[in-house]
This record gives sequence, structure tokens and C-alpha cells, in this order.
Amino acid sequence: MKPIILSLLLFLTFPALSQTVTDPDKKLEWWGNPDGYLNQQAKVTLNLADQALRSAPPSVNDPVIRKMAYLMIDNVSHEEKAPLQPAVQDFFHHRIAEAVRQIQTEKVKKGAVIWKLYNHAFVVKTPSVTIGFDIQRGMTGSEDFMLSRQLMQELADAIDILFVSHNHDDHTDMVFAKMLLAQNKPVVTQADIWAGSPIYGKIMHPERDANQIQKIALPIKNIELQIVVYPGHQGADLQNNVYLVYSPEGITFLHTGDQSYAADFSWIDLVGDNHRVDILMINSWSVYPKHRYEKGYRPRLIIPGHENELGHTIDHREPYWLNENRLGNKTDFPWVQMVWGEKYHYLPKNFRQV
Repeated sequence: MKPIILSLLLFLTFPALSQTVTDPDKKLEWWGNPDGYLNQQAKVTLNLADQALRSAPPSVNDPVIRKMAYLMIDNVSHEEKAPLQPAVQDFFHHRIAEAVRQIQTEKVKKGAVIWKLYNHAFVVKTPSVTIGFDIQRGMTGSEDFMLSRQLMQELADAIDILFVSHNHDDHTDMVFAKMLLAQNKPVVTQADIWAGSPIYGKIMHPERDANQIQKIALPIKNIELQIVVYPGHQGADLQNNVYLVYSPEGITFLHTGDQSYAADFSWIDLVGDNHRVDILMINSWSVYPKHRYEKGYRPRLIIPGHENELGHTIDHREPYWLNENRLGNKTDFPWVQMVWGEKYHYLPKNFRQV
């Protein structure tokens, strides 16, 4: 199909998008102000991408309009100064603020709703519990990019427990952890995170044991969660907890953190033999030949994370488009692409056991 015909079809299929493509500020030139130009271009691009994403929510089968939105966001995010651009900051803040409102108010009657926040941060909500993984404010080196403490407090109020995988700033946030601990909500981490700090003794450090199901009490909810803490690593030396969490309804969520060490396949290869994995939240940049991760975990659904981490150099700001190469076709292991602040309603009946 010729490009001009494809463009016309997209224009006709999504007429609402065509009304707001132009620059809302109507400025006619940016001579002598390259940073201002790039910010304004990012503003126009991200506004249009936002509309496209809202017209086509996350699903296993992405329409072309959604794939185009991913690429638009990737292009903006791979500008060297992206975290310093007000347009990028506004896009991030508005989408996460909307997600927090949803987390606060969403009534989940069946299955689970999963929100993707920043980097590899996720919130999952079932009828009985709301669980956070690797939540942080947006540690990019730009204070203006980071989420406000007020918004983080609202998120802390809405979740019941936080799991933190490993000791890197793009996965940890002591400010947020303190907010949960102040409410007698469990914070579960790898043992060397915040060692020596006043809150260390209040944090739970379960055993890293691939063969043990452990229980964590949620005193406010008066329920228990069953978990397995797999002894993972990022590289040979940095310990990285990989958490498998059972909700009271029996839905399982596996969050990999930055797992990326080949020797750990000694336990990864066996996970699917011992546990059913419903949702696998996997770090998109860690891949192995012949889908060895997927074959070990055997998830019903994959949601990749860690894309467009703006604190990284542009060669490691993992783009959305690269997931197509890494995760491949969705026949054997279905996967859903999500952008900051988006949600997906998972119903086990819609996905087969692998």
C-alpha cells in the first residue's frame, strides 16, 4: 500500500486525531532557540501520541495507530535532553497522575488490573489487594521531571504492599518506602537496600529461596500473601530479587527487576514447572536466545518494562519498537505493550495455560 493511501486511511479511521495535530501555541518560527523548538516539537508529538493511545488502549493485538504512537514517544525520549524538556515532564506527570486516580477508585470485580508507571514500576490490583513493584518518582537527574511528594503520598495511600527488587536508584525510592511504613504497610526488599538507614529495621527481607513459599501478613487488610523470592542477579555480583506473588484470589504476578545473569537459569528453567505464572513483568532489555526466559517462566501474559528510562544514556533508553524484535510473535507467549500510566485488565479465562 502506498504511503499516501495509508496516511489517508489513518486520517479517515481516526478523525478526532486530525483536529489537534497543529501547534497549539501557533508560534511561527524558532530561530535562535533550538531548545525551545525541540520542546515545542515534543509537545506537539506527545499530545498527538496521547490521543492515539487513548483511541486504542493496550491489547495483545496493537493496531498500526498505536505502534506509530510508540515510535513517536521513542523519538522524543531519545533526545539527549528529554528529561529536561517541560513537554516531556508534563506528559509524564499528567499520565501518572491519571493512573493514581484510577488506582484509587478502580473497583476490580474479576481478574486483575495492571498499571504501568515509570521505568519498571507496576501496580496490580485484584478484588482484595493492591500491590506495588519497584515504584519510584522518576530518578533521571532532573528535579522537575520527578513526581511530586503529594502524588506519591496519594499512591502510597492506595497500595497495600511494596516490593523492591534491587539496589539501583531507578528501582528504589526511600521517600516512597517511608510513606508506606508510616501506615504500617509492608515494604519488602533485597537485604542490602538502605542498609544502615533508620528505616532498615522496619523493612522485610525474606529469604532468597527458589524452593520456598513464604507468607507476608498485611495487617491493615487482615490477609496474607504467599510469595516466592527467587535469588536473582543483575550481572554476577548485584543481587536482584525476582518476586512471584500470589494474590488471595490465586492470580500470580512475577516481577523480574533487572534480572540478567545466565547462571540463574538453574532456577529460572524450573519456575513454570512449580508455579503457574499469570503475569510476567519482565525487563525488556534482558533477552536470551530461543526465548529461554519465557520457556522457563511460562507466563500466560507478558508485560515488558524498563523502556525509556530517561536517566540512562540514549543507547540504553530501551525503545518500545525494539520489543517487537525481542519478544517476537504473540502466538506462544502473548504480550501487551504499555506506556507510562496505562492500565490493562487481565482476565485469566482469556489466556491459556502455557
